[in-house]
Formats: sequence, C-alpha cells, structure tokens
Amino acid sequence: MLDDGQRRTLDPEHDTAAFKALTHPLRIRLLGLLRQDGPATASELAARTGESSGSTSYHLRVLAKYAFVAEAEHRDARERRWRAVHLLTSWDARAVSATPESRAFVEFSRRQQIDHLARSLDRHEEDVATGRLDGTWSAAAGIDDLVLRLTPDSLAELRRLVHRRALELADRDQADPRTEQVVLVTAAIPLAAIPQAAPGGAA
Repeated sequence: MLDDGQRRTLDPEHDTAAFKALTHPLRIRLLGLLRQDGPATASELAARTGESSGSTSYHLRVLAKYAFVAEAEHRDARERRWRAVHLLTSWDARAVSATPESRAFVEFSRRQQIDHLARSLDRHEEDVATGRLDGTWSAAAGIDDLVLRLTPDSLAELRRLVHRRALELADRDQADPRTEQVVLVTAAIPLAAIPQAAPGGAA
C-alpha cells in the first residue's frame, strides 16, 4: 500500500502554483517517465521524448521547484540524475472543482492520462511483437468497456475498491520474479441522460 511518503495530495487553495506547474504536457510526461522507469538524466529523458536536453532540463527544474522531482544519486560527478519524489499525486475532487483554474488542471490532466494510455498500448504491442513479453501477458491484459447505472456514492466506492485491491495485489506480488510493470488506467465518467423528444414532436 502507498504510505504518506509515496503520495502527494494537492490543495487547490494553497497549491495553485504547483497545479499550474503540471499544466504542461512535457512536464506531465517527464514526471510519468521518472515514476514509471526510475531516475534518469535530462539527456536520457530527451532521447525518450524526442525533445532537446535543454528543454527537458528546464522543465525538470520547474518540477523540482514545486517538489515533484528531486536530484537522485549520481553514478558519477559529471551527470545530474532526477527522481520522482512521490509515486502518486492526488487531490480532493470536490475542492478542485471550486475554481476555474483547478478545474482546468483536472481536465488537462485527464487528457494527458488518455495520451499516456495510448503510448502504453503502443509500447505493450511492441513488447509482445518482439517477444519481450510472452503470451501469458497477452492473455491477462485487456481494455474493458462497461456501461453501468450507479449512484455517486456507489461510483466513489467502486473507485476506492479498485484502487485498494490493485495495491493489495501489487504488495502480494512484490517478491515474485515473474512480475512486470503494469499500467492500470481506470476511468469513471458519468454521462447525463439525453433528453427524449416528446411523442409527435419534431425530430
């Protein structure tokens, strides 16, 4: 399970600048890569993202200013390695909806998560095609699409249950040599009913 040292909870009232620091697609991607693949230099991250090392270095410094990343242990004196400070950034959804700026951040971050899913899917398919992952992973992986009718309370409970169970399974498998990194993206998107035209009304 994630402890308080592995999670950072942003407060929209006091962390406005930190929210703003994350409203840049490259910063979000750099932070995600450090969380996913571990410490790296600006040059290594530039190679992975197709950006210049000057650009990745600048955006890493911005992330460091707001304590999302920090310098990691160096392998030698000539390099500067960076690490993610936390494994997860979260916020109170109701509090975040209180200001236009924080709502814009949430909308932006959700779009970035969709982009992350697409990149992860491309990487997964390449890993399977090249044999880096065997067939057992293809059988276990998948993307499901369910349409349910739930109350807000039930939806919140479902999200908590999925999150808690995922962390329990990760803890259970921690020492198993068969483990591989798994990107789990969940989406719970309520949709209002489409008004129905009255009988005999205009189409």
